[in-house]
Amino acid sequence: GCRGPKSCLEVDDDRTFLDLTVRQVEMINIRYGVDVPLLLMNSFNTHDETRAYIRKYSEHNIRIHMFQQQCYPRISKDSLLPAATGPFTPDTKHLWYPPGHGDIYASLFRSGLLENLINQGKEYIFISNIDNLSATVDLKVLYHLMNQDTEFCMELVPKSRADTVGGTLVDYQGETRLLEIGEVPKRHRHDLLSHASFRLFNTNNLWVNLRAIQRLCASGSLNSDVIVKQTSGGDAAAAATNSHHYYNGNNSNNSSMMRKMLHLETAAGAAVKCFAKSLGLKVPRSRFRPVKTTADLLAVQSSLYSVKHGSLVLNALREVPSVPIIKLGPEFKTVHGYMERFPRGVPDIVGLEHLTVSGNVYFGAGVVLKGTVVIVCNEGSRIDIPDHAVLDNVVVTGSLRLISTG
Repeated sequence: GCRGPKSCLEVDDDRTFLDLTVRQVEMINIRYGVDVPLLLMNSFNTHDETRAYIRKYSEHNIRIHMFQQQCYPRISKDSLLPAATGPFTPDTKHLWYPPGHGDIYASLFRSGLLENLINQGKEYIFISNIDNLSATVDLKVLYHLMNQDTEFCMELVPKSRADTVGGTLVDYQGETRLLEIGEVPKRHRHDLLSHASFRLFNTNNLWVNLRAIQRLCASGSLNSDVIVKQTSGGDAAAAATNSHHYYNGNNSNNSSMMRKMLHLETAAGAAVKCFAKSLGLKVPRSRFRPVKTTADLLAVQSSLYSVKHGSLVLNALREVPSVPIIKLGPEFKTVHGYMERFPRGVPDIVGLEHLTVSGNVYFGAGVVLKGTVVIVCNEGSRIDIPDHAVLDNVVVTGSLRLISTG
C-alpha cells in the first residue's frame, strides 16, 4: 500500500530511508576524507519521483548517481507470449515489469557507471536493500575480502522465525548457489523454512568486485537462475515493481490484467555462482533489520531503536538482544491503514516480547507495551487504547474503550 518510492517513506523524526542512507554515506566521506558515491537503482515506476526527491541533497557532502533497471513484457501463462505487442510507453506500462534486483549488474554495466567507477580507481561496490538501515559499510569486511582477493561476498545471518521470504546458500552439484523460496515447490517450502535443514539466511548485503562485474558482463557470462512468478488481476500490476518500490493501481481494472501472467525475475545474490572466488560470510543479525511489512515499520519507528549516523542502534534499555515478534492484522497491512491506527505515534516497545493485534484497534499517544500483549477486536467493533496506557502481559478482547485513570 505504499504510494511512491519506498525509499521516501518516513522512518524516524520525519527522515526517510533515503535520508538516513545519505547520512550513512556522508559520515564515511567525512570520517575518512574520501569520496564514496551513493548509487540508486530505480524501476520505471519510481525513477522520476526519486530523481525529484534527491534534489534536496545538492548541498550535501555526497555524490548521488541514479540508473534505471530494464523492463520486460509480462508473459501470458496461457499462450506464453508477451502481453505487450509494441514498445514500452507510459500508456502501456501496466504490461511491463522490472525483472528483480538481479538486473543490477547488467544495468550498472549498460549505464556506463561501472566503467566510470573503475576509472576512478574504485574496486568494490557494496549492495543492499535501502529498507535495511543496518546494512552499513564495515571496513573489517572490506579488508577481509581484499586480502582474500574475493570477487563476491554474501552476508548471511542465523535464520529466525521472521525469515520467510528470501533464500540461502546451498551446495548444488559442487557449485555454490542461492536457493530462493520462489524456486522451491510448495510441498517442499516447509523444509526451506525449517531451522533444522537451513540455518542461515541471505541478507542481500553483497560485496562485489567491480572489475569482476565488468569481465562477466562484457563476456555475457553473468547468467543467474531465473525465478518464475505467477500473478493475476491486480496482483499482476503490483508485481510490476520490485521489493523497493510501489504499485499505482490505476490500471488494475484493465481486462488484460485479469489474465494469468508470468514474470521472469532474477535475484542479485544468485550471481554468486558466476564469480571465480565467492564466499558466504556469517554476520550478526544486527546487520539485518529489513522493513518489509508494517510490523517491521512499527519496530524501527518505535523507541526500540535509536538512529546514529543514519544507522539503527538497539536501545540500551532492551534487556535481551532479540527483537519482539510483532503480528499485525490485515487492518494494518497498508501504510495508510497502519498510520491511521497510530495517529499520535507508535507505542514504546522496549520491554515487549510478543504483540498480536487483530481487528479495528486504535492506539493513543505514549502507549507502553510490555511482555506478551494480545489485542483482538470483534468484527464490526472497535478498541481504543487511551493515551499513556501501559499494557503489561495482557489480553484485550471484545469491543471497548480503555479509560486511563492515572
